[in-house]
Amino acid sequence: MKKTFNSAVLLLALTVGTIVGIFKGSEAKQKWIFKIRSNFEEKRQIAEQRKVVRQGGVALDDIEIAAFHNN
Repeated sequence: MKKTFNSAVLLLALTVGTIVGIFKGSEAKQKWIFKIRSNFEEKRQIAEQRKVVRQGGVALDDIEIAAFHNN
């Protein structure tokens, strides 16, 4: 279910981004898609951190994740 939802959100962002690109240009399209994807990824990372904490793990900040984990 979540995988389907994630795919649908990405497809929707790309579709709307294409429409934005038609009317406002390629640079506006890229900025809009980056904003939507960043927001989506940030929410995903927060949910993942909450899951780790619920399972008894230690929550890491962005620097620790970048230093010790290969994403």
